[in-house]
Formats: sequence, structure tokens, C-alpha cells
Amino acid sequence: MKVVILAGGKGTRISEESRLRPKPMVEVGGRPILWHIMRQYAAYGFREFIVCCGYKGHMIKEYFVNYYRNNSQIEICLKNQRAQVLVKNSEPWKVTLVDTGLETLTAGRILKVRDYIGEEPFLLTYGDGVSDVDIDKLLQFHGKQKKTVTISTTQPEGRFGALQLDAEENQVLGFKEKARSDQAWVNIGFMVMEPGVYEYLGDGSTMLETVPFERLAADGQMAAYKHSGFWSPMDNIHDREYLEKLWDSGTAPWKV
Repeated sequence: MKVVILAGGKGTRISEESRLRPKPMVEVGGRPILWHIMRQYAAYGFREFIVCCGYKGHMIKEYFVNYYRNNSQIEICLKNQRAQVLVKNSEPWKVTLVDTGLETLTAGRILKVRDYIGEEPFLLTYGDGVSDVDIDKLLQFHGKQKKTVTISTTQPEGRFGALQLDAEENQVLGFKEKARSDQAWVNIGFMVMEPGVYEYLGDGSTMLETVPFERLAADGQMAAYKHSGFWSPMDNIHDREYLEKLWDSGTAPWKV
């Protein structure tokens, strides 16, 4: 089963980094977050990737073109202009990098890589978030549900305190950190899709998460895999710093 990664957005909310590189190439622990995501899938045996490139996509292509050389020990004879690989240290991945356009929305990006996916089920996720989702359990759940699409969902950690107010007196009656169980369920990516999903994508002119998902839900063709473990997006510079801190401490939950 192939893994499709949406990596073409401009990442405007983390412009401190994305003005220099595409968001999936922003580094955590000296490696692009895209690499971290691929490592997780590879740990479950999924090593064939299709990356939907867009904004500054040439940087993603350059990274993988040079990946083997940059991660191996090489001896270079300048006199004879000859290079020899001494120690190979590269991932056993097959990576297809597709330019899906600068302004293309997510539904359109999937349609543009359809020929590379083939008429078979595939895994899909975003190129800017890490998690410790158990991919094997996700697939088992998807198989039992027999739906066109399964999305992984979670209740994120509360970031804001919840206030109890007296509406009439405008008085604060209480204050507490918002518990995770109080949060709404959100889509975190790590999706499984059957070929039937193409029928819901239209001409690709919408975001996947709007009309296509709404139609799938209305038809009873979408299941939600509930994930109670770790998930974090990298929407802004504070998220990147948080992930970097976890990695440096040796406690990154997504590390494999």
C-alpha cells in the first residue's frame, strides 16, 4: 500500500520558516518533519511514498536526490575525479515526487497523483504533523468498518483555560485548565482511502476537508479512528519549538 503525503501548501502560519523552505522541510532534530512522518510509516513496513509537492517543491526534490550521498560515508579522489561509497546509510524507500501545482487545493493534489497511486487503497496524511498512531491498528479498524475513507481523530491537549462565568453579574466563578476530554474531536490525518474516494473529489477545485468530506459523511462512507495518544501539528513557530524540545529531551513519542 502506498503512502501519499500532502506537502504542497505555503505554510503561511509558520512564515518565519516557510519563507525559506516548504513547511514539510522545516527541521526537527536536524531532520525535516517530512522525514519523521515517513519514518513512522516505514516502521510499519510502508516504504513506498508519493509526495504531493507544490510551494518550493524543488527543495523537497533536491533533498531526496541527494539523500543517499548525504547520508553515506564517501571517499573522494580529487585527482582522478572519482567517488567511492564506503558505508551505505540510506533508507530503503521508494519516493515519487510529483509537482501538483502552487495553488492546487488538497482534493486536486490527490487527483494529480492518481496515476501513480493506481486503482488500489492508499494511505494519506499531511506533511506537517507527527503522531504515534498505530498504523496496523488503523488499518484493522478500516477493514472492519468497510467505509470509503477512515480518518484518524483525536481530542488535542487543552491550550486554554476554561472559565465559569456568572452571565448576569459578569463575575468569574471558577477557572481550570481545559481537560483533553473537554476538547472537540479533530482530524489529524493518518487516513486510509479506497479507490471510491475519487468519485467524491469532483474536479479537484475544493479542499478535501470541505465538500468531499461532507459528501462522504452524508453518504455514511467515512469512519473515525479514535487516537488517544500523541499528536502535534507544526502550525507555527511555537509548535516547532515544542517538537524540538521533545526530540532533544529523548522523549519524542513519535520517534521510531
